[in-house]
Amino acid sequence: MFITFEGIDFCGKSTQIELLKNHLKKQNKKVKIIREPGGTLISEKIRELLLSKKNGEMFNEAEIFLFSASRAQLVRERIQPLLNEGFYVLSDRFHDSTTAYQGYGRGVDLDTVKKINNLAIDGTIPDLTFIIDISINIAEGRKLLKEREQLDRLEILDEEFFNNVRNGYLKMANEEKRFKIINGELDKINISEIIFNEVKKMEENLIP
Repeated sequence: MFITFEGIDFCGKSTQIELLKNHLKKQNKKVKIIREPGGTLISEKIRELLLSKKNGEMFNEAEIFLFSASRAQLVRERIQPLLNEGFYVLSDRFHDSTTAYQGYGRGVDLDTVKKINNLAIDGTIPDLTFIIDISINIAEGRKLLKEREQLDRLEILDEEFFNNVRNGYLKMANEEKRFKIINGELDKINISEIIFNEVKKMEENLIP
């Protein structure tokens, strides 16, 4: 099963991915966690370019192609082989991040974003996508807990940008059934239980 986690920065995705991994491993499932951008030698080099604040002059068009190049490599080198070997692949972001961040956030034409995404993912659509939803105020509060020099090139963007991204995610969730919106302001254990139950329901639908 291919499960992706989405949401604005500081929503708590990484915590929930680890909890789900541990839950699945207790059931003797084969599990791999991957992240975007990154996950392969080439993709990690692209990640450095994308997230470094030294590259503040990067144009939106360059940004979307770099994210998609990293993803194209990751899909073909890691995700597809792992799925073929029977792994549960848990991804910290995937192509929906490009729609939310570069499409709704940056304002890149959504039809263009869709075409670029389709080329990059090669038909590899997640079985289940969790959107960990938090308010912009909560996200900003969590951002303040992190030293500014530790923030990456996207994390330093303003509230208006992240509000557009969040609204984009919510709109996307209304358009496809694979999305599950999770209240990220609940206790992390409560969130994890909701996620476990959704995964169980999906397993029941996928396995004869």
